[in-house]
Amino acid sequence: MVLVDTNVLLDVLEDDPVWADWSIAQLRAQAQAQVHALVINPVIYAELSLAFESVDAMDDTLASMQLGLAELPRPALFLAGRAFVQYRRDGGAKANVLADFFIGAHASVLGCGILTRDARRYRHYFPTVTLVTPS
Repeated sequence: MVLVDTNVLLDVLEDDPVWADWSIAQLRAQAQAQVHALVINPVIYAELSLAFESVDAMDDTLASMQLGLAELPRPALFLAGRAFVQYRRDGGAKANVLADFFIGAHASVLGCGILTRDARRYRHYFPTVTLVTPS
């Protein structure tokens, strides 16, 4: 299983001039290998919803992309909170738990990777998670 980060999906949906080709290639590579199921979680779903006019339109698009939805287990929610505490101790300024902490903790608890272009927080706070990134 591989969690697909919001930025990769938006690259494809919005035909980003810089990143769309890379994101499409990575989604295809993962799907063709059929080694990993491609999934999102409720946090990614909520972030991605900003690009759609309705739940039905979004669900149809996700189905056409063969993306499943994996629920967040309680151990991932707990780990997200713990990682956020560390972020604050490291001088992080945000006052609310960030989406990246939920996504990183989810991947960590599931033992799966993340397909993303924004790996900085994932690498720092979830170093055991395998990342598929541009560099």
